[in-house]
Amino acid sequence: MLAVTPQALKQCLATVGKEIALLDIREFGEYGMGHPFHAVNLPLSRLEIGIWRLVPRLSTPIVVIDEKDEGRARHAIQCLMHLGYCDVSWLEGGIVAWREAGHGVFSGVNVVSKAFGELVHERYHTPSIHAVTLADWQQRGRSVYVIDGRPIDEYRKMNIPNSTCCPNGELVKRLPSILDGDTATPVVINCAGRTRSIIGAQTLRWLGIENPVYALENGTQGWRLAGFELEHGSERNLPPQIRNESSFGVSARQLAEANGARAIEARTARSWLDDSHRTTYLFDVRSAEEYWKASAVGAIHAPGGQLIQATDQWVGVYRSRIVLIDDDECRAPVVAAWLALMGIEVAWLKGGKSEWTELASSYPPMQPFSAPSPPAITDIETALDPRTLTLDVRSAMEFRNGHLPGSRWINRALLECQLVDVDITHPVVLVGDAGRAACLAPDLTAKGFKKIGWLRDDIVSWKKSGVRLESSPDDPSDASCIDYLFFVHDRHDGNLEASRRYLAWELGLLAQLDADERASFLI
Repeated sequence: MLAVTPQALKQCLATVGKEIALLDIREFGEYGMGHPFHAVNLPLSRLEIGIWRLVPRLSTPIVVIDEKDEGRARHAIQCLMHLGYCDVSWLEGGIVAWREAGHGVFSGVNVVSKAFGELVHERYHTPSIHAVTLADWQQRGRSVYVIDGRPIDEYRKMNIPNSTCCPNGELVKRLPSILDGDTATPVVINCAGRTRSIIGAQTLRWLGIENPVYALENGTQGWRLAGFELEHGSERNLPPQIRNESSFGVSARQLAEANGARAIEARTARSWLDDSHRTTYLFDVRSAEEYWKASAVGAIHAPGGQLIQATDQWVGVYRSRIVLIDDDECRAPVVAAWLALMGIEVAWLKGGKSEWTELASSYPPMQPFSAPSPPAITDIETALDPRTLTLDVRSAMEFRNGHLPGSRWINRALLECQLVDVDITHPVVLVGDAGRAACLAPDLTAKGFKKIGWLRDDIVSWKKSGVRLESSPDDPSDASCIDYLFFVHDRHDGNLEASRRYLAWELGLLAQLDADERASFLI
């Protein structure tokens, strides 16, 4: 195991062509309060169950970041080496040393994608419309298509009245059924903030629709800040796809090629996937329903609009390659065009669905973490027994909202201080999802615990069986809630001041970029 200085890491990130996985293994709340620009969050509490998807190649150079070199990073490295990763190191001094060295630290999440959206707006001057103007149009009965570019679950939480949900990655397939030949009525794309509004609107402009196109300034948050109400719980579904080949498909491929992406044959894609010296991701950008019905072997579902909006949720290796697939070379090229502008080497599969079977790779794909969970416990009475040490591995906020009587909240990153007063001879029951339990169990075994079981969290069944859950609004304390990001967390729940802070954060991202960070984009 080797330590990397902040200066050496900064130089490595600026070295063209060099792959690196920069993993911030602090918990989500810690990461969201400040991290390097290209750092990807993979919390220690779920390290082994998340690593295979973010870093699928065992020889990828990995640098792990913790807070102040307090030991978490080195513990993570030991876990990664146990899984077979062979080129792993940690940032000397952690994020504290990185900051002290004068390198940029960014708050929030999906920072690279968010900064990219602002750069798109700055470079292409994507037209926007204020909420007051849009509301006036609606009140006066002026025809306008309001299209929400977010996934359906986000749309149903809150949306602009009289809008239609069509995720950005689906625009090229579903917009024709919305417009139905109308080339004159204005189209307004919105999201919850700025990025997807800008990307969606600019996509339509590039695809060449004749309608006037606007991004709703500041999305649903801007709508609320202007004093207007949102709808909640909408049951409207996505518009149908246009199955036949449209002019949009041709425009999409031309757009992708103009922006630096390309179509590749299945044999080329297969050679990329077989290359043991480069990381290549294979993503299916279609809808979840289509993906689960059928997809290419080894492809990971990454809805196109979200892959642009939150690239770091799928791509853990900086300067890796991406192959996108869809059914008919319509959606994948649009997504490829944007990823290429983000500075990613990206291609889409030529021939669409007809070529999926040709993608079978001879290079064995990495398998998900498969360490067994502790033995499952079906009798909840065991967890309620006072002689049992019942440890809740769910998030801090889930624990606050309701947990089994007598249980303790546990987080792998806080293990040393959370278990100082316990008797290791007591049987242990871990409550929560199997993955987190599987990650934590070896650490408990290393501390001397002998009997460890696992109970799936099933609050509905617990309540039906008469178990009265305890709530604890102040336990764990805010300081201990390291897996929760308090940073403007309630901006979608009526806190207008939080919305103002969030939008100011988005608008301020470009000013934070240094020359190397800005140069990582190809706009």
